[in-house]
Amino acid sequence: MATGKLVARLKAEGGFSLVELTIVVAVMAVLASSAVPLYELHVKREKEHELRAGLRQIREAIDAYKRAVHDGRIARKADESEYPRKLEDLVTGIPDIKDPEKRKIYFLRRLPRDPMSEDASLSATETWGKRAYESPPDNPQEGDDVFDIFSRSQNIGLNGIPYDKW
Repeated sequence: MATGKLVARLKAEGGFSLVELTIVVAVMAVLASSAVPLYELHVKREKEHELRAGLRQIREAIDAYKRAVHDGRIARKADESEYPRKLEDLVTGIPDIKDPEKRKIYFLRRLPRDPMSEDASLSATETWGKRAYESPPDNPQEGDDVFDIFSRSQNIGLNGIPYDKW
């Protein structure tokens, strides 16, 4: 009878035992440790998406610049290539020689940053690697123009390809 009163009294108090609390904390730790890698993967995917979009935007602007040169809207010297001299020219604009009011042609509203660049002190232009027209694709070098751009990050993407080869 004494044990029956003791059990009834413990049920009335309704506390948790040390074992129950330890199990709950262990389960929470397992859940938290599995969520961190998923979050890191999500962040990496988002950065890769931004990188693809930035590369596409800038490359399309470079191609549009080249088309404008072919259409005779941008003046160039005979010894110059058909590509912009600087990446900033795509944003600052180039005078349209076919327009009587000499308005500028703009190819980008703003230059996107390389999302893989971790140095916040760099300007958007400085975050990208630039390849000149005369530069070979396997060893890109800067030169008198901007034929292509690439990420300077040496990290490898989720697809197994280094970001600087995208």
